[in-house]
Amino acid sequence: MLRALVFWLFTSTSIALAQSVEIETYRGPQEVNINPSKVVVLDIAALDTLAALGVEVDGVVNPLYVPYLNAGSATAVGTLFEPNYEALAALAPELIIAGGRSHEVVPTLAELAPTIDMTIWEDTVGQGLSRLEAYGKIFDKQAVATAMAAELQVKIERARSSVADAGDVLILMTNGPKVSAYGSNGRFGWIHRTLSLSEAVPEVEQATHGEAVSFEFIKEANPDVLLVIDRLAAIGRESDGARATLDNALVRDTNAWQQDRVIYLDSAPIYIANGGIQSLNVFLDQIIDAFEGR
Repeated sequence: MLRALVFWLFTSTSIALAQSVEIETYRGPQEVNINPSKVVVLDIAALDTLAALGVEVDGVVNPLYVPYLNAGSATAVGTLFEPNYEALAALAPELIIAGGRSHEVVPTLAELAPTIDMTIWEDTVGQGLSRLEAYGKIFDKQAVATAMAAELQVKIERARSSVADAGDVLILMTNGPKVSAYGSNGRFGWIHRTLSLSEAVPEVEQATHGEAVSFEFIKEANPDVLLVIDRLAAIGRESDGARATLDNALVRDTNAWQQDRVIYLDSAPIYIANGGIQSLNVFLDQIIDAFEGR
């Protein structure tokens, strides 16, 4: 009888251990249950990758902003900036996936349920692939995640090859009539690093929201390529759009404009879901489409 009890306890403990996995999070390694029964996602990049993996979730923020993502039957549990703690408590999730704009409230969320911080910030591609691997482990989708990672690497090489002779590049973000520039160490600097793009202005201020610049600045920089993100479009706000903002005599005098190399990026994926596996693919596809064959 005692031997049977010991065997049962050993077997039960082994099963319990097998039901969790250590993953890498923004705050370091963390143990997470495999295939949690109820999952809440408060980060759009995380939802982007989970959707690609075919993982359905039970709670999400609202709005989602990114057109190719949808909440399905998931419960709304607040916004990107402000979780609804009452809704979260009522849903009683087994796992909360936070990050990015919900990064600061992770300690509070952890008081409600096991929470992982899956922020993607310093290294968009590297951390994006790390998150993909982690979700593969958590949701028993390792083979799919590995295949997606390999496909992305192939696409990165193809995109890098397509821009090899592109010349100097300037990344801009419009916010209505305002324009900011980003350098290789700024928020969108991963684009320069990933594709080995030359900077039109190496000394751009490396601030989270970029360096506010004038149209005269753009003309003087005279980039061969302009990569443009429209912030208002990304967050679903009405505006005249980045095209209207940049359509003036000064910008039209740049090499980029004259050579038809002003590329308006799909803004919601890159601004809201930056680092999600689908977002990365959307960006790379745009680059390949714009440069291949030229």
